[in-house]
Amino acid sequence: MLNKPRYKTARRLGNNIFDKTQGEKFLTRESRRKETKRSRPKSDFGLQMLEKQKAKVTYGVSERMFAKYVKSILDKAGANSPETLIAILESRLDNVVYRLGFAPTRQSARQMVSHGHIKVDGVKITVPSYAVHLGNKITIRESSTKKGIFTGVDEKLKTHNAPSWLAFDAGKKEAKVQGAPKLSPIEVNFDPAAVLNFYSR
Repeated sequence: MLNKPRYKTARRLGNNIFDKTQGEKFLTRESRRKETKRSRPKSDFGLQMLEKQKAKVTYGVSERMFAKYVKSILDKAGANSPETLIAILESRLDNVVYRLGFAPTRQSARQMVSHGHIKVDGVKITVPSYAVHLGNKITIRESSTKKGIFTGVDEKLKTHNAPSWLAFDAGKKEAKVQGAPKLSPIEVNFDPAAVLNFYSR
């Protein structure tokens, strides 16, 4: 069950912010609510801020960390592209664990990393924001595979499709970064260009 603060956030930013608000029940309830409520048009600034909030909430990143990511892009000549922002967010270890199907949500993936269940190149990493790079190997710590948090993961991985930039062996439950993170426009639930414009003011 989705708690009230998250439900309100999903109503404000969109149902695809959280996995649990992408079902038919939430969409039906929202369509009924919108029929009886008028929405005010937003300014360019307001729309850009909304896109920023979508990105932050989707990836579970604090304002301070998110601003740091954007600043690193804007400070580099020729690097202020929407693709660069997507690559930075997708390269976070908690997101990678989520993309691999080890965790059902980014929040639970963040807990897996924080509790030391994930290794990168054989080294235990406990920092969710750790950025993976080309050639890195991501695995589950041997002593953690029988933990309750991984119950049923083998069955789920049979039908899970990892992104193409991660070479994933479901049997061994290990992945290797084989390229730069990329998402198709339909997979991105916010406008990265609008986010960069917001911080460029």
